[in-house]
Amino acid sequence: MDSKQLRSYFPILNQEVNGHPLVYLDSAATSQKPIQVIETLEKYYKEYNSNVHRGVHTLGTKATDAYEGSREKVRKFISATSIEEIIFTRGTTTALNTVAQSYAMEHVKEGDEIVISPMEHHSNIIPWQQVAKRTGATLKYLPLQEDGTISLADVETTVTPQTKVVSVTYVSNVLGVINPIKEIASIAHKNGAVMVVDAAQGAPHVKIDVQDLDCDFLAFSGHKMCGPTGIGVLYGKKQLLEKMEPIEFGGEMIDFVGLYESTWKELPWKFEAGTPIIAGAIGLGAAIDFLEEIGLDQITDHEHRLAAYAMEKMSTVNGLTIYGPQNAENRAGVITFNIDDVHPHDVATVLDAEGIAVRAGHHCAQPLMKWLNVSATARASFYLYNSEEDIDKLVSGIVKTKEYFSDVF
Repeated sequence: MDSKQLRSYFPILNQEVNGHPLVYLDSAATSQKPIQVIETLEKYYKEYNSNVHRGVHTLGTKATDAYEGSREKVRKFISATSIEEIIFTRGTTTALNTVAQSYAMEHVKEGDEIVISPMEHHSNIIPWQQVAKRTGATLKYLPLQEDGTISLADVETTVTPQTKVVSVTYVSNVLGVINPIKEIASIAHKNGAVMVVDAAQGAPHVKIDVQDLDCDFLAFSGHKMCGPTGIGVLYGKKQLLEKMEPIEFGGEMIDFVGLYESTWKELPWKFEAGTPIIAGAIGLGAAIDFLEEIGLDQITDHEHRLAAYAMEKMSTVNGLTIYGPQNAENRAGVITFNIDDVHPHDVATVLDAEGIAVRAGHHCAQPLMKWLNVSATARASFYLYNSEEDIDKLVSGIVKTKEYFSDVF
C-alpha cells in the first residue's frame, strides 16, 4: 500500500490550508487519525457507551470486552508476556511519572545515581529531577557524540554499581536518533539498575519487543501512533509492578475498603484508579489494528526512505543546518533544522502560508537546545501518510522562506 492510498484513510488531510493542499509534517507532535479509529470511537459512543468492569448489563459487558480486548492488543503489539504488565495511563508523561513516583521513590536513596541523557523530552527529565531532589540521589547525564548519538563506551563509563535507574528515549523527538536500547539495558542490568524507556517516538515508528529489549519499564502514547489523545501505556515487568504501590487511589483499583484500611486489586487494575479512559483505550486498539495491517517494518522502511530523500534535498539549500546524524538509517522520520538569520517561528509561519505544517520551538527539550547552542529549531516530522511530494513542497517552502527574508532585510 503506497502513501497516497494510506493518505486516503485520513479525512483531515483532504483539505486546503491557506489556499494550498495540506502538507502535514508535524506527526512527532501528534499523528493524524485514520477513519478506522474515528469510526471505532463513534461506534463506542453511539452503540455501547457504558462504564467497564462494574456492570453486568449488556452495554457494560460489551464495553468491558472492548476495553480489555485493547489491552490484549497492546500486549501483543509490544510482545509483553501478560496483560498484567500493561497499564493504561493518560499518556507517556503519566506513565513515566508513575515509575518515578512509585518505583524510584521507594528504591532510590541518598548516594544512588539516576542516569538519563541530554536529548530527553522534559517528561523524561523533570520526574527524575524531582526524585533526585527528594531522595538525595545524583542525577547524571550520558555524554552525546558530535552528531547527537550515544556511545556505548560512554554508557559503560557513566553507569556504575551506584546507578539505580537508567531512563533513555527510544527515539529523540528532536534529533530523530534511534538509540541502542537493548545494549543500554544490558549495561544497566550489569550494574544492578532498572531500564526505563520513553517510547513516545518509538512505538509509532519501529517494531518493539520488550522481551528482546529486556527493558524493565516502557512508556508510550496513543495519539502519536494514529490513536486518540489522552490514552497511553505503561509496560512494566510483572515482578516489579507487583512490588510497587499505586500513586492514585479511589474506585476501580480497590479490592476491599474498610473504615481505616483498604486493599488493592491485582495487576493491572491496581494502577488504574477511577473510571478509565475507555474510549481512548478502545481507539488505541483500533490504531494498533491499523498499524499492524500495514506493518511496522514497512513503516520504518518508508520513514528511512523519506528521511534520506529529505536530507538529500534539504542539503542543497544554502544556509540551512540539519541537526542530528547525517545517516538516515540511524534516524526516524524527524528532521530538525534552522535557516541562517531566520527565527524558527518565522520559518513555520511562512511555511504555514504555503499549507505546510511544521513545529517550531524548543520541542520540550530545552537541555538539548542548549547542547545544540540554539534557542529553538524548526522540525519536520514524517509518518506513513507522507510522500516524496510532501518533501518537495517542504524544500520549495524553505527556499521561499529564505527569499522572503532576504527581500525583507
